[in-house]
Formats: sequence, structure tokens, C-alpha cells
Amino acid sequence: MVIAVPEPARLLAAYDDQLRTDAETPSATSVRQLGPLRLVTFLGGRGFVTYRDLGGADSDTIRRLVAEALDHYRADPDINRVEWKTRGHDHAPGLHEALLDNGFVPDEPESIMIGEAARLAVEVALPAGVTLRQITAEADVRAMSAMADEVFGDPISPETADALLRRLSLGDGMELWVAEAESQIVSAGRLEPVPGTTFAGIWGGATRPQWRQRGIYRALTAVRAQSALRLGKTLIHSDSTEYSRPILERSGLVKVSTTTPYRWSR
Repeated sequence: MVIAVPEPARLLAAYDDQLRTDAETPSATSVRQLGPLRLVTFLGGRGFVTYRDLGGADSDTIRRLVAEALDHYRADPDINRVEWKTRGHDHAPGLHEALLDNGFVPDEPESIMIGEAARLAVEVALPAGVTLRQITAEADVRAMSAMADEVFGDPISPETADALLRRLSLGDGMELWVAEAESQIVSAGRLEPVPGTTFAGIWGGATRPQWRQRGIYRALTAVRAQSALRLGKTLIHSDSTEYSRPILERSGLVKVSTTTPYRWSR
């Protein structure tokens, strides 16, 4: 007798097996292994801690790993901030407390969303005067980045735009998509095909408040899914806020777990 695996469990298994590897950090400048942990460094002084799982470690071992990982980054004067990426379905006794005790601060949890690209790649009607396009020109990238900063309430960061331009120059497959109206970018997001996997990620979704609830972000999701299929990717994944989760669910993605980033800074 064949026992069917529920869709969320099947999708979560694919996520763990395919994405929690070096495929998760394609633009890393260095990666050091510390037990089950991958200690990743990016340009701009950013550290990032991730792992496939914690190997059944008990709370004492986890506390030691947190301290040793932080020591690794503290020893590098160029590192000014570190993100430790946790997942809600991991067996990680005492991790929350160990992170807090070492100066990490949790962000709001986000939903890990996964779905079949073919279910997302549908035609979505756009409001009159709104168009979609893929961008590569520096001026467009900087305008997209500034719009996202404004939407998320952050100061406009030239460094974020610089990082996107560097990614484009590397030709690692990342695509930037925008929706425009009245000669202004009103919504935007990235597509990141993951080499060696069946996945592509959709990230950075941002829409100006006055243009929300008109189907624009859903259309951006659909066009990115269409592009993913052309690239041979059959699954889409994203970490979503409670604002974007319902939109992605309507587009066919399923919540399979949660992720909470913990952040440390000097």
C-alpha cells in the first residue's frame, strides 16, 4: 500500500533537503563549518548563521555553539552585524534562551511558504496604466531599492542598491521585477533561482500603500513564477510577513513552517 505524503510535509522535506545547504547563500564571501552550523560571511560586514539541522544537540551543546559562533564573528573587526536564522520545525532545545543571553534580538516570525510554480504562473489582470517589466539598468535598480526602503520605513540605503547591482554583475540568475504606474515604481520583487535545486525564491516584495489590494503584487508573483518555469524551476519558496502571506496563499503557496531571524550587532 502506498501512503500519500501530505503536501505541506512533502514540500517541507524538499525545502530542508535542497535549500538548507550552500545553495542558501550563493553570494557568500566565506563559509566556515562549526559542528552542524554554517558560519557565513557576506560583503558589507554581515554574518549569517544557518544549518540543515542541529544534529540532535542538547541545550548545553547548543549554548556552546551559540557562544563559539559569536566568538568567530567578534574576532573579525569587519563584521558589524550577524543574523541567526531559526526555523520553527527544528529540534533546538534552549536555542532561544542561548541567543538572548548572547545579545541576539528576535525579529517577528515569518511564514515559510512553498508552492508549485505552475500553480502561480497564471494571468493576473492589472489595473489600468500599470505595467510590469524586468530591470537591469543601474538607475532602475536604485529607484527600486529606494522604493522598497521607503515602503518598509527604512532610510534609503545606497549599500542595498550596491549589493543588488553586484549580484546582477555576477550573473547568478537573480532577476529584478517592477510594476510601474505614472512613471513611478509602485511595486517590486526579486526572483532568485537556486542552482542545483528545483527551487526559485521570490523575495523583497514591496508595494506602495496607495497601490495595494489591486492585484499588483499577485501579478508580480505570477510573472516571476512564469520566469522560474522558463528556467526549469518547479517550486517557489518565500519567507513572508503576515501582510504578504494571505496574498501568497491565494496564489497557491502553502505555509510549511516558520522562520525567525535573531540579530546581533556591535
